Amino acid sequence: MFQQTPVYDRLVAERGDVPVQVRGEADRIHRDLAQVLRQASAPQPSTPRSVFEPKQPPSAL
Repeated sequence: MFQQTPVYDRLVAERGDVPVQVRGEADRIHRDLAQVLRQASAPQPSTPRSVFEPKQPPSAL
């Protein structure tokens, strides 16, 4: 991308390679979010009904 300079090399030695760390965290967040969105869009199982509830309410006479 760009040629590293002595100043950049010194900063990396002192503070770590922050751009690489940020890209790694962004990738992790992207993967986590994609997983959450897949789970949210998956059809949810319906709530089991009680066997004692009528399937349809009785009609009014």
